[in-house]
Amino acid sequence: MNDPEKISPSEYLASLPFDRRLALYDIRGSIAHAKMLAHVKIVSEDEANLIVTGLVDIGDELERGDFPFDIEREDIHMNIEARLIDKIGPVGGKLHTARSRNDQIALDLRLFLKEAIDEIVTGLNTYQQALLVFAEKHIATIIPGYTHLQRAQPILLAHQILAYFEMAQRDKERFKDCYVRADVLPLGSGALAGVPYEIDRMFVAKELGFMTVSPNSIDAVSDRDFIVEFEAASSILMMHFSRLAEEIILWSSDEFGFMQVGDDYVSGSSIMPQKRNPDIAELARGKTGRVFGNLIGFLTTLKGLPLAYNRDLQEDKEGLFDTVDTVIGTLDMMAGMATNLSVDDSRTREAAEQSFNLATDIADYLVAKGMPFRDAHGIAATIVKDTVSKQLFLQDLSVSDYKKHSDLFDDDILKITVQSSIDARQSYGGTATIRVQEALATAHRLLGDE
Repeated sequence: MNDPEKISPSEYLASLPFDRRLALYDIRGSIAHAKMLAHVKIVSEDEANLIVTGLVDIGDELERGDFPFDIEREDIHMNIEARLIDKIGPVGGKLHTARSRNDQIALDLRLFLKEAIDEIVTGLNTYQQALLVFAEKHIATIIPGYTHLQRAQPILLAHQILAYFEMAQRDKERFKDCYVRADVLPLGSGALAGVPYEIDRMFVAKELGFMTVSPNSIDAVSDRDFIVEFEAASSILMMHFSRLAEEIILWSSDEFGFMQVGDDYVSGSSIMPQKRNPDIAELARGKTGRVFGNLIGFLTTLKGLPLAYNRDLQEDKEGLFDTVDTVIGTLDMMAGMATNLSVDDSRTREAAEQSFNLATDIADYLVAKGMPFRDAHGIAATIVKDTVSKQLFLQDLSVSDYKKHSDLFDDDILKITVQSSIDARQSYGGTATIRVQEALATAHRLLGDE
């Protein structure tokens, strides 16, 4: 085994390899801060203009990939400040007046996260739209509904897909709620105690588009709740993706045969030419674990920290960046996969019919004739048991077969079908076609389609 590459203490301390991703947010925050310093006359207008011009030039260098990063300067803040002084001279050193790297990094993270949340909410809209298109296409497709992964009652496929739409709607609400907590300006808190200058924090908040400013300087530099909240919301979203991915994996297997995943979302085998592996769905399911891990890891980092800033908080970024990238990438894949699913309607209906999904309907039939439900449940269970022992299905039974179990059965018992079962579930939120059509209309309104 090769020895691991040795690193120096300065390399161990450095956050530049990952916080360089925040460079343009750091530029934005610094430009707003420079304008504020001029606004309250801590620096002159000419000095502020020179600082802003230098920062804009540095931003251009960053976007072109020409910026001279230096690991010895430890982090992105010191790299940008040093470059600014190189460009405009000693006046660049005035930029750091009335701020600390502690409130500076807190600002950069909030700016980054607000944009990430906006992108995720937009992606969730696209994903929900894909689910809606799929659901509308299969408003008449009957499938067996499952509990305990056992066939339970017939439902519409559209009804099942709309359950994932509802999950995504809650996800969207969680991210929007998280945005509110991220939308707080920490700059102006200094290292932890505030700054000894007459600054205008609301001026900076307005420049950067923050709704409010932090009310406590100690909390402002040590608070990472907004990151925890984001990673928690991301974990729930990924859990929802993983559940849908699992159903796609099951339903596309030969054992189910309900659907086929689009060619772009499967892969072959290196030795088995017939294979169509649902790798995108499997990876979405697998990547859920890493997002969970980022949440738990960071909670563990935070749990023992005294106030205020501690260097442990440098560990907030890599997991956050990984979560953002994983969620956005998975959003794209899940929306694309939902758009490229094909369903075997005859197979799903056959699965719903060739089972005992209608057992509850038989019990409900007896209840409608006046029998207490618990007694009706017992009779229906006995009918199922006897039918299974004869290797038959319920649709194979005659009226006389039913009458052996209760005189309440009549010819109309044969009118119970998977379609009648679905049509009977007209309670609000049920699987009846009329209710699913209403749910689709509501979903369109939520997305602003009407």
